[in-house]
Amino acid sequence: MNSVILATAGYDHKVNFWEPPSGVCSRTLRYSDSQVNCLRITPDKQFLAAAGNPHVRLFEIASQNPNPVVAYDGHTTNVTDVGFQKDGKWMFTGSEDGSIKIWDLRAPGCQRNYEAKAPVNAVALHPNQAELISGDQQGKIKSWDLTASKCIEIATNGDEHPIQSISAATDASVIVAAGSHGRVFVFEPGRDGRSYALASHFKAHEGYLLKCVLSPNVRQLVTTGSDKTAKVWNVGGNWPLEKTLAQHQRWVWDAAFSADSSYLVTASSDHSAKLWELRSGEVIRHYIGHSNAVTCVALNDSST
Repeated sequence: MNSVILATAGYDHKVNFWEPPSGVCSRTLRYSDSQVNCLRITPDKQFLAAAGNPHVRLFEIASQNPNPVVAYDGHTTNVTDVGFQKDGKWMFTGSEDGSIKIWDLRAPGCQRNYEAKAPVNAVALHPNQAELISGDQQGKIKSWDLTASKCIEIATNGDEHPIQSISAATDASVIVAAGSHGRVFVFEPGRDGRSYALASHFKAHEGYLLKCVLSPNVRQLVTTGSDKTAKVWNVGGNWPLEKTLAQHQRWVWDAAFSADSSYLVTASSDHSAKLWELRSGEVIRHYIGHSNAVTCVALNDSST
């Protein structure tokens, strides 16, 4: 089995798998239904989930089978986010249809459905594996307790600008939310373990903010935007800007860290993805092979 899985997708109805060191595209899958909005790799690296409109398809990674092995049909419009429980037992999805769904990977159909009452743009799984954090089109950030099946509203950013992206720290120290109008909101958990408080907020991009991703070691935050950049921020304090990564020609839609937090892959409307070495801030590999915007990237190079 490949130790490093890297995949990109977007508006050309293709999912490309790459050999990260060489930049060679090793395999292409057709996603004929729609554009691909989001990609996620299962923790065991066996499967890749591709979310589109309105389906989610699960593909075998170490296979030449071009067809999905499972199709998840239950949403009615764009699926904007997808992710997996740490042992790969279940999958969660969020959609512009206003719902968040839980899918048991060992059983057919959707097991749970939560109504957010607004189009959902982002969903992140808390490290406790029992809580989902969502961000929606009305600017609301909500916590969904999966054991008690109840929801609390963490915050609304006041101006009702949409929340585009959510990232939960691997050590549960912070939740970061990206507002579409360029602002980042940082929340810390309360002592009761159930509430959150706004700890910091700052302007990250002048245009649209599209993605926020905390590094696995929780030392850096990357944000991407319509200003053609990805920005690297130091976590904590007043969240100072460390680097601006500015070699894309169009909007930067998505980013994924390597497991050791030393490298970053970005995806852009300029039809390319790029691998960055974060210490130097240099591009060390270009992934070129898409014929339209690349809007999502998935990377799993963990050794576990």
